[in-house]
Amino acid sequence: MNQPIVLAPPPGVIVPPVRPGAAETPDRIDPGILIAFLRRRWPIMLGMLLASLASGFALTATRTPTYLATAEITLDPKVEPIAPLTDEDRLAAQGGMGETWIDTQVEVITSSDNVAAVVDRLALPRRFARDDRTAAQARQAAIDYVAGGVSAFRSGATYTLSVSFESEDAQEAARIANAFAAQYTEGGVTEKEAADTRALREIGARMAKASTQASADAAVLSHYRLAHDLPSTSDRSLTEQEISAYNQEVTSARAQAAEDAARLATARQQLGSGSSGEDVGESLGSPVIASLRQQQSAYAAEIASLSSKYGPRHPDLQRARSQLASVDAQIAEEIGRVVSNLSAKAAVSQRRLGSLSGSLRASEGALRRDNVAMVDLQDLEQRAQASRQLYESYLGRYKELAARIGIRQPQARVLHPAQPSDRPARPDILLNMVLAGAIGLGLGLACAIAAELMFSGFTTGEEIERRLGLRYLCSIPELGSVASRKARGDPVDAVVEQPRSAFAEAFRNLRASIAFAVESPRIIAVTSALPAEGKTTVALCLARSMAGASDAILLIDCDVRRRGVSRWIGGTREIGLLEVLRGDARLEDAIVIDPRTGLSILPLSAAREEDHALLTGPAMDALLAAAGQGFDAVIMDTAPVLPMADARLLLGKADAAVIAARWRRTPEAAIRSLLRLLPEGAVGLAGAILTRVDVRKQAAFGLDENAFYKAYKDYYA
Repeated sequence: MNQPIVLAPPPGVIVPPVRPGAAETPDRIDPGILIAFLRRRWPIMLGMLLASLASGFALTATRTPTYLATAEITLDPKVEPIAPLTDEDRLAAQGGMGETWIDTQVEVITSSDNVAAVVDRLALPRRFARDDRTAAQARQAAIDYVAGGVSAFRSGATYTLSVSFESEDAQEAARIANAFAAQYTEGGVTEKEAADTRALREIGARMAKASTQASADAAVLSHYRLAHDLPSTSDRSLTEQEISAYNQEVTSARAQAAEDAARLATARQQLGSGSSGEDVGESLGSPVIASLRQQQSAYAAEIASLSSKYGPRHPDLQRARSQLASVDAQIAEEIGRVVSNLSAKAAVSQRRLGSLSGSLRASEGALRRDNVAMVDLQDLEQRAQASRQLYESYLGRYKELAARIGIRQPQARVLHPAQPSDRPARPDILLNMVLAGAIGLGLGLACAIAAELMFSGFTTGEEIERRLGLRYLCSIPELGSVASRKARGDPVDAVVEQPRSAFAEAFRNLRASIAFAVESPRIIAVTSALPAEGKTTVALCLARSMAGASDAILLIDCDVRRRGVSRWIGGTREIGLLEVLRGDARLEDAIVIDPRTGLSILPLSAAREEDHALLTGPAMDALLAAAGQGFDAVIMDTAPVLPMADARLLLGKADAAVIAARWRRTPEAAIRSLLRLLPEGAVGLAGAILTRVDVRKQAAFGLDENAFYKAYKDYYA
């Protein structure tokens, strides 16, 4: 039963395995794939590596050697202070050299100012002086030269700084590196001394101005106090205390005046209502009135006693009444004095209240005037105080600078001076070659990957099944890869001459694979997508192999353009396939017998006419039917499918179609185009084979049956 064709799937579609029970690809990284990739592409990688090494060596050899000299400087965070320190010095003296400060010193060493100082220190502008340069241009050229060769860095996490200079002259490199170290250690102190001297002059001038201003502000303040009668700032508090006392006394006087007025009003009201004054509050507490009232009571009692004994005209009774009237008059007179005293007391309280109120108003007015004057006084005091503080600040700074000038200590010292080197620092041959090798390996790997990605041929049968969805039948080895030098020759003859060779075994393997793929195949067509794929050789070798096994095999040359089978037979024939199809000759007359295997071959005649309709018409069907009855198998060598349209029709007449693809040569797109041209279900497609496989190299391209050739090659001895 024929197997229907399975066309190539569109991109992105997963095709199930074509063989029942085929193992799926394991979900793991296979190191064999990487090894195979490296074995395939090692020439590219080796070529890029060698080219990179050669380029690196050439560049290294053409470079002028330069020498590197390094001087080491150590920072001293424990400088003993001799004079008052600045904030920067105090921080360093306390061991406060932080990471940021140390990194800043690294930048200071290579700063433009330091570079210029080193250039002037070594008088380098004279070296760069030329007739076409001015002195400024020569100095700038020297600065550019020094700045391009100097570098500084910190040694780990220590307080050690390294300054290096690179030059073509080893002696000059050491001299400039030491100049940088000396400039940083000594020049820093010199610059700070100069800065302190400039600051001392500037602060002295400002201090004089501040002293004059402070004296002027103090004089203005003193004159203002005298002019406004403000000898001290405590006057204001005394006035306020006086006002507070006045307020308290006025309140007390106001209450007393109100009380006295109320008592006077009450007494007058009582007297005005007909009272004799006995119930007036002040009279009740008077001792005189109390004594008179006692006398009044005694006389009243005596009158009552006499009235009971005598008549109204009795002398004793009249005397007692006269004495009582005298006491009453005295009481009335005393009450009058009490009321008069209340009136005088109320008047005094009122006058006292008025006096205190006037004094309070005067004090408040004085306070208001003082407050206005105090505002200006405070402003003058603040100005005088600010001027005094500014002067004192300048004075303190002036004393510090005066004490520090001439006694500064460097915070760094040269630990190891630079020495001339006897070995060039650049070019570093070893480093350059290592880098060139790394670059070469990287480029080689990139080129190898690019070549692998651009490669569209087929290397193993697994690729055919995975990428095309076709059954893989077998591989046909290149004769030279499986035979000795003496045994190499025509592959078609090798099938017969070397029946126990791996080459001959490949065609027996092909025959078995076709039998497994298609049940009882009688008509077998061998084709390819493009010319020069080895299909004719496969057809001849397969036919001779099958004929050598005592089978009746008919090989038909159906490639009317190339006529590969007919050319292998040789000679000139008047009749052939086309003549048989036209009916001009019989099949038996056109067949050529291979004397070594008994293979029957139906070639093409020497006539060059092409009648493609005969190959695809009913005559061909009748020929194949008749051949199928008289032979065990019929093998057709067809034309390539892509250039010749009749090849597709011939494939439809076969029981088993075999597609030959040349190992690592036939593009995948060509096979896909072949499959698209074949009508679905109209061709019994047995599968595909790889031709001209180099068995010796196959192991480097992936696992295939030929990958184990070394293990079983003794079977072909």
